[in-house]
Amino acid sequence: MIITGKSLARRTFLRGAGAAVALPFLDAMIPAGRAATVSTGVPRMAFFYVPNGMYLPNFHPAGNGGTNYDLTPILKPLERYREKVNVLSGLSNLGVLSTKDGGGVHTRAAGGWLNGVRPKRTEGSDLQAAKTIDQYAADKLGGDTSLRSLELTTESNFQVGNCESGYSCSYLNCTSWRTDNTPLPPERDPRAVFQRLFGEGGSAAARLEQSRQDRSILDAVRDDIKRLEGRLGVGDRRMVSDYVDAVREIEVRIQKAEKNNASSPLPLAEAPLGVPEKFEDHVAMLMDLQHLAFQGDIVRVSSLQISRELSPRSYPLIGVPEAHHSVSHHQRDPHNIEQNTKINAYHVSLFAGFIDRLEKTPDGDGTLLDRSILVYGAGMGDGDQHSPIDMPFITAGGGNGTLKGGRHIRYAMNTPLMNAGLSLLNKVGVDVSQLKIGDSTGILSDL
Repeated sequence: MIITGKSLARRTFLRGAGAAVALPFLDAMIPAGRAATVSTGVPRMAFFYVPNGMYLPNFHPAGNGGTNYDLTPILKPLERYREKVNVLSGLSNLGVLSTKDGGGVHTRAAGGWLNGVRPKRTEGSDLQAAKTIDQYAADKLGGDTSLRSLELTTESNFQVGNCESGYSCSYLNCTSWRTDNTPLPPERDPRAVFQRLFGEGGSAAARLEQSRQDRSILDAVRDDIKRLEGRLGVGDRRMVSDYVDAVREIEVRIQKAEKNNASSPLPLAEAPLGVPEKFEDHVAMLMDLQHLAFQGDIVRVSSLQISRELSPRSYPLIGVPEAHHSVSHHQRDPHNIEQNTKINAYHVSLFAGFIDRLEKTPDGDGTLLDRSILVYGAGMGDGDQHSPIDMPFITAGGGNGTLKGGRHIRYAMNTPLMNAGLSLLNKVGVDVSQLKIGDSTGILSDL
């Protein structure tokens, strides 16, 4: 452990062989003599991507904006959190449009979602897009955390070369870019994410053997936990206990998934170690890991592809046996619109679950939701037209007091989506005075 003066350092870790478990914010981390209600939070940002656009009348609220708006069918799962949420209308990402490249609209939508540029059409290694909003945030927020940023997905594509109309698969896979030429491939396997957050990795065989023995990464830090608890008050001991229990609970779920996959007749290529068989379990596990990473201040910037463009995934659990991509081409057919709306609302309900996790987690004198700015959106507006116009865009959280919720904000049509990106970066302390991302023209003063 690292102890500073009479208070516990914010960057305190429980350490053991091959493990380092960061702690959540505790009262013991407040310097002596300062009020227990002192604001001690640091910003977090998380980005959630959904594919194939939406049927926009079922997403965008009617009217000219304001606080008194009716939630549309897709937004209904956010009813409980509407005072923490903003719905933005009129934003477009015109920088990804192409009049000469023909097909590849899904690729351009994903590759340009957070940077506002049209990716270079190539099947080779000469990739070119642009640095993304989340990575500008990571420059500011990731300097003193264990991980600079965390990129996650529910669907990995291990193909190389052409995935759509002459575009490299890398563009479809990655919504985050460190530089113009450096995509950041997201991780699908919760075990790999867990090891990245809390301990050393190893081969798949070694990880499976560890799960068979029911060994926990927390066993390595048990002595450190005991020493720490002797220095903490009742409330802090409870906080540490709850956090450690959450870490262990996720680890147990990963171990169960690994065991199930090991005995499953499905080929491992289709079900890598640690990936739950059910989609909803997989999403929940990845979101739980994001939550723990935020709570332990291991990372402050994350992204999650809830699903990827052109995904053949169907959703029989909610009564949609058709593939998402197929019904997104609704052609104004009532059945397709209904099925696509079910999928869109279901995805929003998963996002609402993450909001709930943060809202229930204390952090200093507030909650993790108070500290965070969450962004939820699609790379297309209307999925049938494949257009990046009037795109679905939601913010949630308080941004350390910089972001007011409870609003539908309607902008003039084709307001640059990247202006929203600049505005949110500004709220987490990024100097945007000289920053231009895609076709951005400045911050949105009313966001």
